[in-house]
Amino acid sequence: MKAVTKEGYPSPFLRVLIVLTVVVGLNYIVWRWLFSVNWDAWWIAVPLVLAETYSLIDSLLFALTMWRLRRRPEPPAAPEEMTVDVFITTYNEPVDLVLRTAAAAKRIRYPHRTWILDDGSRPELAAAAAELGVDYMTRAASWTNKPRHAKAGNLINALLHSDGEFLLILDADQVPEPEILDRTLGYFTDDRTALVQTPQYFTNVPESDPLGSQAPLFYGPIQQGKDGWNAAFFCGSNAILRREALMQLGISGYVRAIEDGVERTLRAAGKVVDRARRKVPADQPDVAAALDSVRQAVRTARANCGPERRSPTSPSASSRRSTPPRAASSMPTSVVSEPISRRSPRSTRTEPMRSSSTRPCSTASPTANGRRSARSNRSAR
Repeated sequence: MKAVTKEGYPSPFLRVLIVLTVVVGLNYIVWRWLFSVNWDAWWIAVPLVLAETYSLIDSLLFALTMWRLRRRPEPPAAPEEMTVDVFITTYNEPVDLVLRTAAAAKRIRYPHRTWILDDGSRPELAAAAAELGVDYMTRAASWTNKPRHAKAGNLINALLHSDGEFLLILDADQVPEPEILDRTLGYFTDDRTALVQTPQYFTNVPESDPLGSQAPLFYGPIQQGKDGWNAAFFCGSNAILRREALMQLGISGYVRAIEDGVERTLRAAGKVVDRARRKVPADQPDVAAALDSVRQAVRTARANCGPERRSPTSPSASSRRSTPPRAASSMPTSVVSEPISRRSPRSTRTEPMRSSSTRPCSTASPTANGRRSARSNRSAR
């Protein structure tokens, strides 16, 4: 029996299995706590039952994710005349490694502009980028003596100095396949789509690897379930984002920060006025009246900039500027896509990446038939 219906959501069989798992698991853990704990050896028994409880909670969360597992169909053909910036982020990676990624990015078939975002400001990389025929960018002078925010700041700087409607984010050792944009931009024909997160794989992990280093569970059921709940997320690379959605979020955050600052200032000013008003002698009614007027003005200002006056802070992801903003709840945060990029192993190490900082962290394949010829991957560091 198929685990997914034609519409791409779980079949009744899978949901019945989830319900049975929840019922049996809860029954077991209640029995463990109430009837089976050996309190004479509590220092062993309690940690054990706590570990079992944690395992059950983890299983319940996984079951909740699977409840709306979604396999997406192939997207429409990529529309023509979309403008795309391909960003390759780097700091101190070997120049030849970055150039290998840049050369692959340049070979992407859909018209685009490739940028090397060098946070290390290396002249040799700038010269190599010019020779390869790709754009090179480093931090603007305005970042001097300000928080740099690492890779996030590098991307923010690039956002302010580029104009592509869509952004493909790649790490320095992440090699995209030529069809990556052809097979993902079609999802953005839905104006509500802000992010398409593709999977990735390691070039130096064999197909027969028994340890799951390619993260099939993460790129499969977990991210497909997250997509069904509109909760799939951007892990920092191998994804295409809509610029307008990012800019709207940034503006909303900036406005919210300004409002919070103004409100704090008005609150502090109100306290100062109240203290001054209490100290005014009774024989100075004019001063008291003036302070009362100031206090009322502060209260009015606070009421006008309070939370109830704020606009929504989660804008939609419309690519057409004439389209009115949609509520965040109606905007898919991610679309699943086939793997369409890979990482080539570095010469300094040959084992696959398994650290928490470089683990595959985003979306699953949309098809039920396994991998296709076009796939995304990561290399070993």
